[in-house]
Amino acid sequence: MKTVIFAAVAAAAVAAPAFAQDAAPFTGPRAGVTVGYDNLGNEGVSYGVSAGYDIALTPNVTFGPEVTLGDSTVDAPGSEVSRDLAASVRLGYILTPQVLAFGKVGYASTRLEASNSNFGFALEGVRFGGGLEYAINGNTYISAEYQRTEYEDNGSRDAGVVGIGFRF
Repeated sequence: MKTVIFAAVAAAAVAAPAFAQDAAPFTGPRAGVTVGYDNLGNEGVSYGVSAGYDIALTPNVTFGPEVTLGDSTVDAPGSEVSRDLAASVRLGYILTPQVLAFGKVGYASTRLEASNSNFGFALEGVRFGGGLEYAINGNTYISAEYQRTEYEDNGSRDAGVVGIGFRF
């Protein structure tokens, strides 16, 4: 029995670095910037920053948290978007050594402020989406992503963004 346990521990110790090596361009801490189409009733441009950390679960599957901070040029009559915060988890599948397909789901909070006033309120809801990440090299990537946010008040938001980022 001790031999079986020792063999299992040894296999896990050898396999974990192998998983990390296979998924190397898509693991570890990352940070990037995004810009793209935004539709929250009216159309505009969204832009922001993101940060996350991905770990290899298997040679082809990654998982990790992500946070984003953004803004938008979307204005509604009498109000404007002043900030967008989101915290998500992301699950990825490595299609090729340079391409990662991913899906994500999480919490989003979008602040709207009344024009010419300090009055504002937040829309809260669930954000989900997916996209592709292309590793230019071991540290630099570009991405394309679709995001959908379903707010508690039955409103919704759609965004299509592209980005560039760096892994550390």
